[in-house]
Amino acid sequence: MLVLAAVFAVLQLANVTGRDTPDSKNYLSYALSLRGEGKREAAEATIDYACLSGASIAARRQSVDVVRFHGPDPTRRVQSECREREWRNVGGRLRAGQTGGHTVPFMPERFMRIFEARPGYPVFLLPFLTLFGVTWGLWLAGVAVTVAGGVLAFLVLRALRAPALVCLTGQALYYVLPCGTTAMRPMTEGLMLALTLAAVWGCVLALDEGGRRVREAAWLVGGSLAALFTVKHSQALFLGLCLAAAGGLLAVRRRRAGRAPGRGVAVVTAAGCCGVVGTMLLARLLHYPAESESLQDLLTHHFSRPDRTRVWPEFLHLQVNFWVEWSRRQLWEPLFVAALAAGAWGVLRARRAAGVFVVAAAFTGILTQAGHPDINIWGDRLIVLAWLLPVLGVPLLLESVLVRERVALPAQERSGPSDRTHSMG
Repeated sequence: MLVLAAVFAVLQLANVTGRDTPDSKNYLSYALSLRGEGKREAAEATIDYACLSGASIAARRQSVDVVRFHGPDPTRRVQSECREREWRNVGGRLRAGQTGGHTVPFMPERFMRIFEARPGYPVFLLPFLTLFGVTWGLWLAGVAVTVAGGVLAFLVLRALRAPALVCLTGQALYYVLPCGTTAMRPMTEGLMLALTLAAVWGCVLALDEGGRRVREAAWLVGGSLAALFTVKHSQALFLGLCLAAAGGLLAVRRRRAGRAPGRGVAVVTAAGCCGVVGTMLLARLLHYPAESESLQDLLTHHFSRPDRTRVWPEFLHLQVNFWVEWSRRQLWEPLFVAALAAGAWGVLRARRAAGVFVVAAAFTGILTQAGHPDINIWGDRLIVLAWLLPVLGVPLLLESVLVRERVALPAQERSGPSDRTHSMG
């Protein structure tokens, strides 16, 4: 497990920069503010990082451009233009008095309030930035959280009593599927994936026969939901809701079958319900942006247009259009849908009770995407949590193949050469 994690980390040296997105600037400036830097100092370091990254990408692209590959290196030009553009934007907002909160004002104040409600990821970045600087700190933070996600995938499968080879397969799939690619970017998704896997691990431990580890499971699920609230409270809400629904479904099925629901199922269901109620109450008490503000952000393109008066009808209209287009694209390139089907088959066929919780956790990716139906967001990162289903389910399909081979091999050994020859004849 550790060797696989180390190999993954070494391979990430191929791209130390060039992974950031526009939102990465908000998280980085937030973390630098927590370190005690002022608005202009945080803006300077953040803009330097973003522009260096953009210049690096521009240089790579030109080096393989069939027309411009022999042209002069564009790094300095791109970096200079980027810095001028960013400082014009940020300087104007600072002079206009947009100096509140922890983030540098790269966008309107209403938009930045969304990031002010997500302190968990900047706090996670803080020690890496302090010890290693901005560029290497962000890279090492990405490596650390992605490696942790792969290790948690290994531990979940191990808790399901899968063989070591199957567990290593799950860890490897986490690294090579979009989970690993997305987790390496300086965004909240890496922490969200890791904490969701930690909650799933707790669910699996809660189902352990004899109920020996229910207390550990309760702390693991509850702690993961609490941490998720600080990273992105909507994910804590979705995960709590899905785990509670999965636990309720299992309890009803067992009751109908004449069995007790079990202490583990009850604990996970209670933890999910507490997560939902706690998230809603805390978000209200802390005056976090409500769902209506999120919809306005979506429909006004980050508040660059006037507020919409018919938010919900327009949102539902966009929702229908989005899923129609999304389905068309998936039918064109059906890898994701096929992986989801294989993963669901694997977890529900091999470990039905635990599989219900795995499916529930992965479904939060669908809910996250439904909450922001923007087809143009890079790399399907909003739906990335759904990839946890093939990460955990496909290795369990491999386990069933290995079990059949182990059963078939002794049967062949018991039959003598003459028996095999007779059967071939």
